Amino acid sequence: MPPEKIVLASGNKKKLKELAEILNQFQVALIPQPEFNIGEAVEDGLTFVENALKKARYACQHTGLPAIADDSGIEVDCLQGAPGIYSARFAGEGASDEENLDKLIESTKNIDPQQRIARYQCVIVYMRHAEDPTPIICQDSWQGLLLDKRTGDGGFGYDPIFYDPGKHKTAAQMSAEEKAAVSHRGKALKQFQQSFNRLYGQ
Repeated sequence: MPPEKIVLASGNKKKLKELAEILNQFQVALIPQPEFNIGEAVEDGLTFVENALKKARYACQHTGLPAIADDSGIEVDCLQGAPGIYSARFAGEGASDEENLDKLIESTKNIDPQQRIARYQCVIVYMRHAEDPTPIICQDSWQGLLLDKRTGDGGFGYDPIFYDPGKHKTAAQMSAEEKAAVSHRGKALKQFQQSFNRLYGQ
């Protein structure tokens, strides 16, 4: 039987909505971590997987409930995988999306356009309890090229310069539905839904 309640190790309303829609079929209540007033996990892992596991385990330990966490970011080949796990603070602690975006444009401006290969990564983790030896770990990616100027006004983060050659547009030019069908996060969420279904026999 699936649990009655699961903690989402995030206060992000968009993530809450996406995962709540998946869990509705199981009559599972998804509760954002800020409602427990327990602070946040220290994300000192070296990979997206480690940080997602740390966030999920922290939420389990401090609430006694199962937990879902995710970690995501962008890796750029010509920057040896940077900004990677530091995507949200590429321009420094507390940096805004705009500041991070400016730094990435500046960091890749002298690179040949066809060599600005980048991919978004997303890892989603589900732990039944803090000592869960077999957590669900779902990972997927979305490959594209980085532009040297912003194009499109949708999305967030690095979306305005992340160009999908197959779609002939940036992530910031896509509708939410279009983006969900091809994005790292959309594909990882589909994996999670399938894994959760198998775990609880639906």
